[in-house]
Amino acid sequence: MDAVDDRIEISTSSITDDYDVDWNHKLGTGISGPVRVGTKRSSGEKYAVKVIIDRPKARQEVQMHWKCSRHPHVVKLYQVFCNDLQFPGESESRSRLLLVMELMDGGELFHRISQQNGFTERQAAVVTKQVALAVDHLHSLNIAHRDLKPENLLYHNKSEESPIKLCDFGFAKLDKGDLMTPQFTPYYVSPQVLEAQKRHRKERSSIPVSPYTYDKSCDMWSLGVIIYILLCGYPPFYSDHPTSRRAIDKCMRKKIMTGTYEFPDREWARVSENAKDVVKRLLCVEPGSRMNVESLVQHPWLTEEAPDTPLQSPMYISNKAHREHTAATYEAQLKQMRIPDRPVNLKPIESALNPILIERRLQSRQNTDIGNARSPSPSSQTIPPDPANVKSMRDVIAHCLLPKAQTKKDGDTIMELCEKIDVAIKENPDVEEIPKMLGDLKWNGTTFDEEPKLMEVGKIFKTILQKNINKIR
Repeated sequence: MDAVDDRIEISTSSITDDYDVDWNHKLGTGISGPVRVGTKRSSGEKYAVKVIIDRPKARQEVQMHWKCSRHPHVVKLYQVFCNDLQFPGESESRSRLLLVMELMDGGELFHRISQQNGFTERQAAVVTKQVALAVDHLHSLNIAHRDLKPENLLYHNKSEESPIKLCDFGFAKLDKGDLMTPQFTPYYVSPQVLEAQKRHRKERSSIPVSPYTYDKSCDMWSLGVIIYILLCGYPPFYSDHPTSRRAIDKCMRKKIMTGTYEFPDREWARVSENAKDVVKRLLCVEPGSRMNVESLVQHPWLTEEAPDTPLQSPMYISNKAHREHTAATYEAQLKQMRIPDRPVNLKPIESALNPILIERRLQSRQNTDIGNARSPSPSSQTIPPDPANVKSMRDVIAHCLLPKAQTKKDGDTIMELCEKIDVAIKENPDVEEIPKMLGDLKWNGTTFDEEPKLMEVGKIFKTILQKNINKIR
């Protein structure tokens, strides 16, 4: 592959011609798809293989990653394949992109810190310098990453000298002054992106709003949050009510929009003023006053040797009991949105309108009637299964109600949900309520701009199915 090419060529040959992929072992799951291990047949070298549905947005991710991957602190992208794949549980194959990247064996940033006996401010500055250089590279190409968070910062290997690298370009986009989509992860989101989300919701509700855009300075706010956590172990903005099931409640939103946070003495008394100055200048509400990445790279905290002061962050990062007051929604977002525990009242199985159970009962009656040399009565005729359009909607509902079962299959829950929704929409072109009602949950026609609550998606499809059951059968 030519290192000077501005765009990477997507090969249509089978990835299995060149790589042995372990489909049963997932390294992790990014925004848009799971990551597996691939071994190059010719050399025996191991690589990470990310699998994503082939869509325009996915191809944008590929090109953004390729543009940025020629930097020592960005995960390298080597090859991309476009193959038709059918995973267990899928009714048919789908066109997917397979991104062959360098294998990062060192683990995620915060996991690495939590395993250390000691983590100092000097080490935090070294980490920050490497991440800042990666962001500087992106911004020099006028690319906004838009999802800077610890899970996207990986160590290349397990050695103490291992470099840290930036990955996952699922939200990355060229900053042409038109960034409007509210792409973010709670705790790392800037005030400007929250404002974009607010206007986006109003627009979807047919409320007139004036145009609003943000820029790549949103990355600097996210980096400020990461540095804050590196230095003390917990995020600067959190809810006063950690039992809230909302990703960002009104209290937390207000703190972010006003830039309200503190430096508690217990964790911050020994942190240097240079480190605090970096945080203050990054967590600035007004983007025009926020420190840019060029200034960060030249800041004394990164250019001079930071103090070798032990930090308390490993204790908070590694001990769940110490972070429960801030991490109720944080922990949930770091993995996947979970469905809250709710009382479930199931109908007696005898009254369930389950075609399989009904067919079994009727088949049993027919067998009995045949044994008695009698013809089956009209009421005992087998009920035909639901047509494909009804089944596709029931599949979405089942996926939402049984998330744990779904996560055992290949592909993350949200990606599989989007696939099932896509099938349901295609099978039910006359049911206009599907895309209309999904629009309230940020459905853009192919995926969700924000990760939805599965229970809400399930309720939407249940309502639509009940309302249109006679129409679509």
